[in-house]
Amino acid sequence: MSALPLEGMTVVALEHAVSGPLCTRHLADYGARVIKIERPEGDFARGYDESVHGLSSYFVWLNRGKESVVLDLREASGRDALDRLLARADVFVQNLGPGSAARLGVDYESLKARFPKLIVTDISGYGEPGPMRDKKAYDLLLQAEGGLLSVTGSDDSPARCGVSIVDIAAGMYAFSGTLLALMQRARDGHGTAVSVSMLDAVAEWMSQPVYFGRYGEAPPRRSGASHPTIAPYGPHRTGDGEVMLGIQNEREWSRFCAEVLEQPSLAADERFDRNTKRVANRGELTRIIEDVFMQSSSEQIVARLDAAEIANGRVNDVHGVAVHEQLQARGRWADVQTENGSIAALRPPIDLRGSTASMGDVPTLGQHTKAVLKELGL
Repeated sequence: MSALPLEGMTVVALEHAVSGPLCTRHLADYGARVIKIERPEGDFARGYDESVHGLSSYFVWLNRGKESVVLDLREASGRDALDRLLARADVFVQNLGPGSAARLGVDYESLKARFPKLIVTDISGYGEPGPMRDKKAYDLLLQAEGGLLSVTGSDDSPARCGVSIVDIAAGMYAFSGTLLALMQRARDGHGTAVSVSMLDAVAEWMSQPVYFGRYGEAPPRRSGASHPTIAPYGPHRTGDGEVMLGIQNEREWSRFCAEVLEQPSLAADERFDRNTKRVANRGELTRIIEDVFMQSSSEQIVARLDAAEIANGRVNDVHGVAVHEQLQARGRWADVQTENGSIAALRPPIDLRGSTASMGDVPTLGQHTKAVLKELGL
C-alpha cells in the first residue's frame, strides 16, 4: 500500500464547530498530521449533544485522526507554543469569529513575513472587505442570508436544510483550496493565503436558482421534496408508501408513460408533452401517476421503474442509511475509537487507488498537549 498523499504534512488548526474541522478532518484522513488547538473548555461542538456513547455526534464526525492540544491563547505561554507550532507547520487553518485572528496576530498578513512557506486558510462568515465583514455567522443564518431558505420547504413555509449545508460547503471549499495552495507551493516554494466565506460558498451553490430567478419570469417556488423546475421528479405515493423518481428528458418521459404507466398516449398529451408544461401541470400529472402507483406496492413500482431504466430511489431514514446495502457491500464503514468505545465511521468519499484513508481515533480534550509541548521543548 502506497503512502497517503499528505503524509509528512503538518496542519495546525485553530478551529471549532463544523467548517474548519471538516476541512482538517479530510486533510487528516489523507495523511496529514493535524494538531487541533482547543481552548481550555474545548471546542464547543463537544457539547452539542451526547448521542454517541455520551459524546457529540458533531465532534466524533469531524475530528477523528487529530491531536488535541489545549492552549490558553490569552496567556503568553499559549501564544509562544502556537508560534512554535506554526514555525513547523505547512498549513494553518482557522475559522475563528470576525477579527479574532487579527487580534491574536495569526492572520496571514501578520504571519507571512515570519513563515514565508506557510499556507494560511481562513474561513469566515461573510468575507472581507464589505459592510458585513464583522457580522457573526452561523449555518442557519447563512442558509437564510444566502437565499437557500427561499427555495427549500413548502409553499407556505420555508425549511432549514436538514444538515449544516453552508458549513459543509465552506469546509469543503477550504479543503480543496488548501490542496490548490499546496500544489502552488510545490511549484514556487511560497506559502499563500486561502480565503473562503460561508456566504460565497452558499451563493455558488445557489447559482442555478439565482440565474433562473434573475433572468426568468420569477424565482423558483418552494416545492417540498419535488424538483421546482423538472417534472415528474420527486416523491410519489404507492400502495404501501412512496418512491422517488426522476425524468430527465423526453426519451425517458415516453418510456415512463409506455412501460411504467402503460399509457403510451400520455407522452404526447398537450398538457405534458414537454418539461415546462409538466411543471405547470404538476398537480394533475401527479394525480395520474399516483392513480397507477397506488395499485401496487413500492417494491413492485421500483421493479417496473428499474425495468424501464427510469431513475428512482427509496425514501430512507437515517437508520436506513446506516444499514444501506450498497454502503455495506462496498465496505464504506470502518471502526474508529473514541474515549467511550468503538464507533462506526464512514470512510471519506474520495477513493485513491492504492491508498486507504487513515481513520484515526477521536481525541479527548487535551489528550496530546504534553507530548506536543515536549516536542516543542516546553
